[in-house]
Amino acid sequence: MTHEPQWLLDWYWDDISGQNVSHLICDYLNGRCKLRIAGDMHHYMRHSCVPSEGPVHVQHLLVNGCGGAFLHPTHVFSNFNKFYGKTYECKAAYPSFHDSSRIALGNILKFRKKNWQFDFIGGVIYFILVFSTFPQCKLDHILQRDSFSGHLGSFFGTVWNNFVYVLEHSFVSLTGVVLLLIMAIAFVPSKLSRKRRAMIGVVHVSAHLAAALILMLLMELGLQTCIRHKLLATSGYHSLYQWYRSVESEHFPDPSGLRARMEQWTFGLYPACIKYLMSAFDVPEVMAVTRSNICKNGIQSLSRGGAVIYYASVFLYFWVFSTPVVSLVFGSYLYICINWFHLHFDEAFSSLRIANYKSFTRFHINSDGDLEVFTLAVDKVPREWKLDPEWDGEPKQLQQLSHRRKHPSKWSAAPGQQDPVNTVRVVDQFVIRQNEKPDFVSSNGSVSR
Repeated sequence: MTHEPQWLLDWYWDDISGQNVSHLICDYLNGRCKLRIAGDMHHYMRHSCVPSEGPVHVQHLLVNGCGGAFLHPTHVFSNFNKFYGKTYECKAAYPSFHDSSRIALGNILKFRKKNWQFDFIGGVIYFILVFSTFPQCKLDHILQRDSFSGHLGSFFGTVWNNFVYVLEHSFVSLTGVVLLLIMAIAFVPSKLSRKRRAMIGVVHVSAHLAAALILMLLMELGLQTCIRHKLLATSGYHSLYQWYRSVESEHFPDPSGLRARMEQWTFGLYPACIKYLMSAFDVPEVMAVTRSNICKNGIQSLSRGGAVIYYASVFLYFWVFSTPVVSLVFGSYLYICINWFHLHFDEAFSSLRIANYKSFTRFHINSDGDLEVFTLAVDKVPREWKLDPEWDGEPKQLQQLSHRRKHPSKWSAAPGQQDPVNTVRVVDQFVIRQNEKPDFVSSNGSVSR
């Protein structure tokens, strides 16, 4: 028994480890090791040696770590078949190879739900990738096309032009791309060559950059459309405050001049606070007016404070738009890697936080001296539990083992149909025969086998 299933991990990582254990099994046990057990990998797999000529060092290889906090895939190790120079075949896998590959689809559908904290850093990364492309002043050619295909062609042509601009002319965005590329290449498992790691990293970062540029352009097109239809940038930064003053004077007249005196008493602070608070909440107007000024007079016309306000306003909206997409792109990357290239088996399944598919293995020596091995599993683990009243009511004998009681557990599943007592099943069973029967001496002195 070892902690890790070295036969699987050494095959996966193309490595050699556990040489002391191998020396013990091959040189000292000399074929007497019938079963090697390990955990750590959160799934169940059993491989048995295919009958052949020559000594067999280990008859069965069994890994059962299904008591872990999350699940590991089995289909990643479906091609394992060699150990100690012998051929092995997979006799049981839990979950099955088909179910394992199907579960990996959750990286696309559920990654954001399971890892919502990823939104915080993901939105910031996307904003840095497109920081240098704001604002987009020349977008009329996209809106003026006559056909949908024309709009689409102009749109993606503009995306490509911005892609080239980021790589050739930008500073902030290019720095973000380079740093993200370094992290993406380092994230690829080291079992691959440097060339393949670089290729996967480049494709991964290109997908993120393309998604960020598309989101940026959609956001800029939305602003451009609102400006063209005079929905934004019609009367400066304080259009909301001006609307408020017009409604106030129309519906709440002030014949006594109280508001004027309040402005005088507060040294102008009373209207100024309302004005700038409304500007703070009218972020689209701030974005549109500043964008129009930049497109008309250039980015140099903005003061440092104005630039900070503009990019902060853009960041607020862009972060909201980008967070679902960055999780979708990264989840798709994990899905493709785990199902197509059999990479990131740890990251792709730990991110799903699957608490189901639990199993345990039990051994029994029968009357013939053979070792029977049973693996019992529960596909769906209950999330809600309740106290079992029948457990308290059952009379308990001194030193009675719990598994011999009619109600062995103090707890039972709240939904009765999910109680493990009702859903448990045997997923694998095999017998290890005793090679030589021991001699038994009877009371009359005769020897029996």
